[in-house]
Amino acid sequence: MEEKKPFQIGDIVMANRVVLAPMAGVSNVAFRLTVKEFGAGLVYAEMISDKGLILRNKKTLDMLYIDEREKPIALQIFGGEKETLVEAAKFVDQHTNADIIDINMGCPVNKIIKCEAGAKWLLNPDKVYEMVAAVVDAVEKPVTVKMRIGWDDEHIFAVENAQAIERAGGSAVAVHGRTRVQMYEGKANWEIIRQVKENVNIPVIGNGDVETPQDAKRMLDETGVDAVMIGRAALGNPWMIYQTVQYLETGELKPEPSVQEKIDVCLLHFDRLIKLKGEFVAVREMRKHAAWYLKGIRGNGIIRNAINQVETAEELRAILNNVVEQSREQQEREMHVV
Repeated sequence: MEEKKPFQIGDIVMANRVVLAPMAGVSNVAFRLTVKEFGAGLVYAEMISDKGLILRNKKTLDMLYIDEREKPIALQIFGGEKETLVEAAKFVDQHTNADIIDINMGCPVNKIIKCEAGAKWLLNPDKVYEMVAAVVDAVEKPVTVKMRIGWDDEHIFAVENAQAIERAGGSAVAVHGRTRVQMYEGKANWEIIRQVKENVNIPVIGNGDVETPQDAKRMLDETGVDAVMIGRAALGNPWMIYQTVQYLETGELKPEPSVQEKIDVCLLHFDRLIKLKGEFVAVREMRKHAAWYLKGIRGNGIIRNAINQVETAEELRAILNNVVEQSREQQEREMHVV
């Protein structure tokens, strides 16, 4: 295999080319650290409101917490006005141990669009330049942008926007191959990601439809991007990160985890979430994560229904431990049949 130069953003050098995407409502420290331990070269935190930071909102400030073991990490902020975005970026620069400040230019949700933030920027390369340049001038840490290819099929300014980011002093750009109108549906357009890579000199991270290690390799080969970003495929499945790193480095596909392994990691993730948010919130948040971890396990529909009713950590642990027990019994029965 040809030796590519290491993937780096500014002076931050990554161990590999596999990046964990920022996912709203998911990418807190409990999730990130669990995925990081499976070998992600870079992790992104979920997006944080510039106004929340400026107003010193407690919930927003809590989202800034980073465990040293997660590094390198990019903290992502969003906003629609230059002044508040710059203030928020300065706060992240001076008061957090983040390695990179990322600006969200891809969130398609109405609530964010109404604030003139997220994907709303995609329509105006001049605004992109102005906003990114202002943030770059105000901070010491490298500044990156995560964006979509465009607003809709008629307004795809991916290349112009990426060039604006580069001109403004941005250190890298992550490109999700969908438009705002597509939301999370349809197919990601890797061809436009390739065009972005060909038209800028800063690192480009490709995102969208990377569901297997083979997809990651195909994206690197077809688009020439510097790294691949994995989002939904890592939900309840941090093994996807490990398998992808291994596949890209050795060409070997590592086996799927056992039921025991899945539940062990799910419980570790849950313990971290309790430490982070307390039992009441953690139990409720973990319901969706547990459903993701249980994917592919026999009888998971019934188990998921039971999990959605739990109120305490003890109840959730009991259900998950029971899944392991039932799986073990099933294996023993199958061995006897053989």
